[in-house]
Amino acid sequence: MMHNNNTMPIYPIEDLPSPFADTPSNLSDSELRETAYEVLIGACRSSGSGRPLTFNSAKNSGIDRRDLTTSASMQRSLTSSAASRVKKALGMKSKKRVDSAVSQKNDSVRAKTVGELVRVQMKVSEQTDSRTRRALLRIAAGQLGRRMESMVLPLELLQQLKPSDFPNQAAYEAWQRRNLKLLEAGLLLYPHVPLDKGDNSPIRLQQIIRSGMEKPIDTGRISESMQSLRNVVVTLASRSVDGSPAEICHWADGFPFNLWIYNMLLEACFDVNDDTLLIEEVDEVLELVKKTWVILGINQMVHNLSLLWILFHRYVMTGQVESDLLYAANNLLVEVQKDAKANKDNDYCKYLSSIVSAVLGWAEKRLLAYRDNFHSGNTELMETIVSLAVLSAQILVEDISNEYRRKRNDVDVTHERIETYIKSSMRAAFAQVIKKFTSSKQSINQNNPSPVLATMAQDLSEIAFNEKAIISPILKRYHPLPAGVAVATFHSCFGKELKYFVSTTSELSPDAIKVLRAADKLERDLVQIAVEDAVDSEDGGKSIIQAMPPYEAEAVISNLVKLWIKTRVDTLKEWVDRNLQQEIWSPQANKERFAPSAVEVLRTVDETIEAFFLLPIPTHSTLLPDLMTGLDKCLQNYISKAKSGCGTKNTSIPPMPPLTRCTTGSKFGVFRKRDKTQLSQRRKGQLETTNGTNSFGIPQLCVRMNSLHYIRSALDALEKRTRTQLQNSEPDHLDIIENGNGKKFELSAMACIEGVQQLSESTGYKVIFQDSSQVLWDSLYIGEVSNSRIEPFLSELEHYLEIISSTVHDRVRTRVITDVMKASFDGFLLVLLAGGPSRNFTLQDFGMIEEDFKFLVDLFWSNGDGLPTELIEKFAVRVKSILPLFQTDTETLIERLKSVILENYGASAKSRLPLPPTSGEWNPSDPNTLLRVLCYRNDDLAAKFLKKTYNLPKKL
Repeated sequence: MMHNNNTMPIYPIEDLPSPFADTPSNLSDSELRETAYEVLIGACRSSGSGRPLTFNSAKNSGIDRRDLTTSASMQRSLTSSAASRVKKALGMKSKKRVDSAVSQKNDSVRAKTVGELVRVQMKVSEQTDSRTRRALLRIAAGQLGRRMESMVLPLELLQQLKPSDFPNQAAYEAWQRRNLKLLEAGLLLYPHVPLDKGDNSPIRLQQIIRSGMEKPIDTGRISESMQSLRNVVVTLASRSVDGSPAEICHWADGFPFNLWIYNMLLEACFDVNDDTLLIEEVDEVLELVKKTWVILGINQMVHNLSLLWILFHRYVMTGQVESDLLYAANNLLVEVQKDAKANKDNDYCKYLSSIVSAVLGWAEKRLLAYRDNFHSGNTELMETIVSLAVLSAQILVEDISNEYRRKRNDVDVTHERIETYIKSSMRAAFAQVIKKFTSSKQSINQNNPSPVLATMAQDLSEIAFNEKAIISPILKRYHPLPAGVAVATFHSCFGKELKYFVSTTSELSPDAIKVLRAADKLERDLVQIAVEDAVDSEDGGKSIIQAMPPYEAEAVISNLVKLWIKTRVDTLKEWVDRNLQQEIWSPQANKERFAPSAVEVLRTVDETIEAFFLLPIPTHSTLLPDLMTGLDKCLQNYISKAKSGCGTKNTSIPPMPPLTRCTTGSKFGVFRKRDKTQLSQRRKGQLETTNGTNSFGIPQLCVRMNSLHYIRSALDALEKRTRTQLQNSEPDHLDIIENGNGKKFELSAMACIEGVQQLSESTGYKVIFQDSSQVLWDSLYIGEVSNSRIEPFLSELEHYLEIISSTVHDRVRTRVITDVMKASFDGFLLVLLAGGPSRNFTLQDFGMIEEDFKFLVDLFWSNGDGLPTELIEKFAVRVKSILPLFQTDTETLIERLKSVILENYGASAKSRLPLPPTSGEWNPSDPNTLLRVLCYRNDDLAAKFLKKTYNLPKKL
């Protein structure tokens, strides 16, 4: 993978877990490095058929290796014919190091060969190099034709070098102990072929080594101790898996001992003066290193794996400043994955698993919270680390795991890992947002009125869009819906917080509305990202959307608004119930003469509607009908209670007494005790009304009517203001506004009309049949007609008409006075047709009765200042149609009664006339009306007819 360099910060050095078993504590890195150098020199000499190591580097002839300054770089660039094949294969750029601080005055050794270059790279002194070469020359001279891989190098070196080859005895003894430790490691601790428990050679070798650690071994040619050592070492090194004699001595190819040595050689590929750079001569060095493969048991696959680890380890241990190393490691991991599919060797798989696990662990540490580590400036680095993680996971699960092979069809390693990284990172990002607002919650509340969750939602939306723009394109290579998974995770995290918020929110508040509207916007943003991310997916993103159950913020807002409405409506209802119990309906309460409670209830309704439109909710139109219905019912309740207990027409009209026949010549009625008691109660009620202590008196009834009329008039203005407010808040919903459904006080408007009608009629009949009963029902035409005329009743009636006119609203006055007139006409007829046995009339009384009715009509006409003539005539027509019966002779009345009865009942009525029922609807053709005129006719013919036909009594 080719790349551009990103400037990277220096990270803290991490302690990477070693992919190998820990090296023995008695073998240091310098000892392993010196051993690796010895193996390299020996292998090169062996492969060179005994010729000295004089491979010349065209790039480095005459260059001081320890003085690799600018001049050295210039010299390389001038003489290089092509870029490094290894670097090119790894996707690395050849870099010219410019660092004047590298030059050191004391470094004067010039590397004339690649071998010399390697010596400098491996920090091996010239003395050690010279001593090793002398030993190898002696070995070659003594064993002509033998290749190095058929020897045990530490054993041969022990044989050839003496104390005299070292600066002092201590150096020689340390060198000898190192070689004994190498034999122990290669033959006993990490043998290529497992040790046979029945073979005592390992025990003998262990004894010799232990002795040699305490006292130097005599390595002379004829030394017995040396011979014993040689015998046991050769025996152990010559073993093979199948038991046949081995052509190669296995002393340095046991796992992981061989890798410790080989990795020391690979480390030589890095510049000693800049440990982040591969040397320009890496191709030549690796060619030499590969010569050790036979001795160390290395092949191309193990080499790839080791080089991968060296590059990755060097990147991490140098502060992650040279991204070239990581890119190279990733490209090499692609080759390692190919190798892993073909190589199932147990040791290789262990080595592979250890290294890949270490790489995966390091990568996932960054990817499980990738938003902390990556941004728009280092996306290429993230691409590389994601690739490392995915390749590593694939190798571990698909190429090594036996469990995976059994479940191959059910597992998508790449998708599973990428989803894990996304979900973990988004949860980590969400947790950081939570922490940010939790730690600064107090200051937020003081400086910013916007609630925390609403601000959080805005931050999350920004993070989500940032994720889509920067991170998701990288992950899209490995997962079809990376942005969808990210936003679904955010959606779930925020959803839990929102659910708790909603569960603890019991009332509508500006903060609650802000949070829910912010949640709704966040959800729309997240869904938009998910849908756009899924345009090319197989299911169109259906699976992601299904994983995002809607917040239903609008529904929550709607429920809270409904709760808010219910609370306001319930409060108003309680207020109505409480205040109407205290309302006295006094005309003196205000100059408009309506109840203060009516003003207050309308003010509350108006304020509630205004408060509703101040709620910061998305749509008022959908919830306004709920509010209007609730307020409408409250007003209807007020109206219902305002007219409650005020009576009706039927409650005021006294019951009609049973029919009787008159006693001829009698002009004095007989009163029952019950009648006198009722008279006393009526007078008491009349006194209370006059004193104003009765809330159901005529003035109070007028105030009640005024109040209902006031409410009805105010409803139109309320509805108009409501439409205006709705239009201002939702100008796009003019069709809903024009329709007007749910925006009117329909119930209360109708209740006002019906209430005024009921109260008006009740007032009229109360004035006539209750408050004026003493001068009407109890006095009019009692005894002689001439002595009980209508004047007292008219005087009383005029008094009440004045009260009504001065109290009731102009718009209601005509209706009320009309109802009083209707009641007075009904009362007049009731006296004539159902006045009881204390009343009777002669033909001569007709003139006075007719005149009295004219006086009654004139009272309401009032010389043209009263009711319209046509209205009076409309209701007087019935009385005028019945009055002529009182001047009709008795015989004619009897014949007319018989005729009407026969007409109504048929032939069955000829033998015996049935008693016609009382209908209350008086008219000249009604048999009951005709019968009643006869009952109150004071003559013998009428009395005899009634006695004979119906056996009516004279008295009650």
